[in-house]
Amino acid sequence: MEETQLAQSHLAALDGDQPVTSVRVVYPDLHGYPRGKDVPVAAFDHVAEDGLAFCAAIMGTDLRHTPVTGPEEGYPDLIVRPDLDTITRVPWEPGIAWCIGDVYRANSHHPEPADPRGALRRAIAAFAELGLEPVVGPEIEFFLVERDPEAPNGIRRYVDELSMVYTVGPQADPRNVVRPISEALAQIGQGAFAVCHEYMNSQYEINIRHAEALTAADRAFRLKSAVKDIAAQHGLIATFMGKPFNDQGGSGFHLHVSVDRDGANAFADPDADGGVSDELRHFSAGVLAHGPALMAFLNPTINAYRRLVPDSLAPVRCNWGWDNRTTFIRIPPERDGGTRIEIRVGDGSANPYLAIAAVLFAGLRGLKEELELPEPVEGDAYALGEKAGGPLPTTLAEALDALEADEYIAGQLGAPTVETFVALKRFELERFHQWTSDWDIAEYLYHL
Repeated sequence: MEETQLAQSHLAALDGDQPVTSVRVVYPDLHGYPRGKDVPVAAFDHVAEDGLAFCAAIMGTDLRHTPVTGPEEGYPDLIVRPDLDTITRVPWEPGIAWCIGDVYRANSHHPEPADPRGALRRAIAAFAELGLEPVVGPEIEFFLVERDPEAPNGIRRYVDELSMVYTVGPQADPRNVVRPISEALAQIGQGAFAVCHEYMNSQYEINIRHAEALTAADRAFRLKSAVKDIAAQHGLIATFMGKPFNDQGGSGFHLHVSVDRDGANAFADPDADGGVSDELRHFSAGVLAHGPALMAFLNPTINAYRRLVPDSLAPVRCNWGWDNRTTFIRIPPERDGGTRIEIRVGDGSANPYLAIAAVLFAGLRGLKEELELPEPVEGDAYALGEKAGGPLPTTLAEALDALEADEYIAGQLGAPTVETFVALKRFELERFHQWTSDWDIAEYLYHL
C-alpha cells in the first residue's frame, strides 16, 4: 500500500501539459542496453507494489539475441521494481513517464547479483562505510548516421564535413536534432548543460553535470536512450559504438571522478603538492593498479580497441599526468571544489553502471591501502613508449584475461556479474572469429 501511495505522489508531482498515460519502466542489461515495458498508468500502482516479470535469460543474452547463460536454471523470472525516485517525463513522447528499475530475484526481495545498477549501489555503499560519497561526471560522445543502401555497410554520416569541431548551428546540425536533445534532458533534470559537434564528422557530445555516482550513471544511461530515441524520430541512427568508420577516430566515454567527505571535495588540498590530497593520489593509484582489468568494462567490445591507438587522444598505457590528454588518468587544472581526476580510456559503448562501479572499487582499494602513484608523465605519452607505463590490453580478449586474473575486481563486482559478463563477451569473440568480413574479401578473395 505504501508503494502505491508513493507511486501516485510521484506521478502527481510531474509537471506537463498532458496527463501521463503510460510509465516506461526500464533497466540496464549487462551491455548497458535499456530493457523494459510500457505500463498503462492505471496499472502502475500494481507494478510499483509487485514489480514486472522478465525472463532472466535477458541478463545472459548477447546483442544478437542469443541466450549465452541461463539454460542450467531453466530460464526463470526476474522481477524489476521501479525506483520511484527516478520517475520523470519524456518530453519527446507526450504522455509518457520514465522510470528506472532495480532487478530482483523472483519471489523475493533479494537483488539480482548480476544487476549492473545493483553493482554500483554496492560500490557506493562501500564508500559510505568510510564516510565518503563518490561524485562522477560522465562525458559521452556519439555519431549520427543515416541509412543509405549505396554507402558502405548501408550507412552514411549525417554531416560529412571536415573541421566542424566545437561548432554549433545549422552547419553542424542541419536538421536541428542534437540541441533539442540537450534541452529535453535539461528540462527533466538530467544535468545536460552544453552540446557541440565534436572532432569527427557527424560526431557530437552532450555534456552532463557531475552528480552522486548513481545519479550520474542514471543520467548517462538516460542520455544514451534519449539520443537514440530522438534521432530515430528524425530518421537517423545514433550510435555510441566506439569506432564506426575506418577513416576517422572514435567516440569516448570519459569519467570525471571525485570523492566528497561531509559535503566537501576530499580530493582538494590547497596546501599539498599540486593542490591535490592524499585521497586523490591513493584513489588514482588504485585505478592504475587495476587498469588492465578495468579495460573490460571501459572498453567492452571488439570494436572499442580499434580506437585505442597512438596519437588518438586515447591512452594506450597505464599512467597519469597533470592536465595531460595523452594519459590514462588526467588531473584537470581546476582546484578546490573542482578537483578531480579524468579517466580517459573509456569507449562510448561502455555500460555506465559497470564502468563506474569497477572504477570506484579500484579506487576504494587505493584509498584503503594508501597506494602510491608512480611519477607523472610529462609531454607526449605516446612518444615515450615503455617509459610512460605498462601497456594496456589491446584487444577485448586480453582485457577479459586481465579481468579474470584480477581477483580483487572480480570479487568486488561479484562472481555472477563477472562470470556472466565474461561469458557474453567470450561468445562475442567466438562469433567474430567465425565471421568473414569485408576486410577478408578485399584482402584475399582476388589475390589468393
